[in-house]
Amino acid sequence: RMDGFGRCALPTGTEYRGWLRDGTFHGHGELQLPGRGGHRALWERGVPGQVKYIFADGLEYDEKKWHYCDGYDRRFYTEICSGFKPPGIPQLTNLDPPKIIPEGCYDCGDGFYNPKTRIVVDYKHKFLRNADDDEHEWILRTCRKAWDLITEHKPKP
Repeated sequence: RMDGFGRCALPTGTEYRGWLRDGTFHGHGELQLPGRGGHRALWERGVPGQVKYIFADGLEYDEKKWHYCDGYDRRFYTEICSGFKPPGIPQLTNLDPPKIIPEGCYDCGDGFYNPKTRIVVDYKHKFLRNADDDEHEWILRTCRKAWDLITEHKPKP
């Protein structure tokens, strides 16, 4: 069985880096979810304790001091880290420049959604899930779509 510091890759693409004891996660370690961030924790025989969730862009979730996108401050995390762009240059997503959405689809945060097939694929076009009625309605109502008009900043010559 594995003992000591190591790396363990799972068939799902999830990866653990940290301390192991008798084949289980034990001690400080990080469980990385492909393209979605990960969990830093102090593991005790495979059970996580003192867990911190870190988003893929580096934003650390804190249950007690969570001020990100709380209704008063609507900035994206990249705007918090790097500041605002000059007036007239919109930032539509946390990614800058934003992903190009395939025709007829929506950007639902973890991938693209096609309302005709009701399938969500990741940004590399791999299948993620089928959307149920509630998710379908939410995506159509709130998410950025491919045919939205985007105003681009054109610098003066």
